Amino acid sequence: MAPRDGILLLASFLCGSIPFGLLLARAKGINIRAIGSGNIGATNVGRALGQKFFILCLLLDALKGLIPVLVAGWVLGGLGDWTPPVQVSWLWLGCAACAVLGHVFCPWLKFKGGKGVATSLGAFLGVFPVMTAAVLGAAAIFFIALRTTRYMSLASIAAAAGLPVCVMGVHILGYVHRIRESRLPFDPSECVHAIFGTGRPFVVVAAAMGLLVIWAHRANLRRLKAGTEPRFGAIRPS
Repeated sequence: MAPRDGILLLASFLCGSIPFGLLLARAKGINIRAIGSGNIGATNVGRALGQKFFILCLLLDALKGLIPVLVAGWVLGGLGDWTPPVQVSWLWLGCAACAVLGHVFCPWLKFKGGKGVATSLGAFLGVFPVMTAAVLGAAAIFFIALRTTRYMSLASIAAAAGLPVCVMGVHILGYVHRIRESRLPFDPSECVHAIFGTGRPFVVVAAAMGLLVIWAHRANLRRLKAGTEPRFGAIRPS
């Protein structure tokens, strides 16, 4: 690994590790770790401080994933490329993963951070354009699930599970577009190659990050099973 690559990965991790939820609550004189679920994410911040702080924390957590990944994409030359070289894809996605890992395993909080939903959203939006379209699909799943169930945690889990499926869908659509442009017949083996060949880094990382987000919600899953999980309306108005 080149020194530049290591710097990009480390910078992404450190940027993702900024505990904005903790800092916002501390500025209001509140220890967010001692409130509600004790999580530093936007949902718990919103329950403690109100909807304005929920939105602010959500945006900041997304930006700390988006910015380092955009910078990495620019440095690596992958921004705007639908089919970046595999080596570039792995490193670029590694930066996205590091940003999310920095949030979930925050080194400033004894490696106990948030659940990675907003940071994952920002990080994968930064892998433009390949992951951007897939993340928008996962976001649609999130909002549909939230509107239907009113459980933020369940909506987050649904979006995490749907992300790799959306990634595969994007690569299928990309393959279909290419064969229409070139007037070639549909070839199932080439379609599979588009998903698990050139698209393999994106599918693998999306699946891994989706599993990480679901794992981070394990306590929520227990509360959902027990019927004690609060609904989204539990966020108090500001």
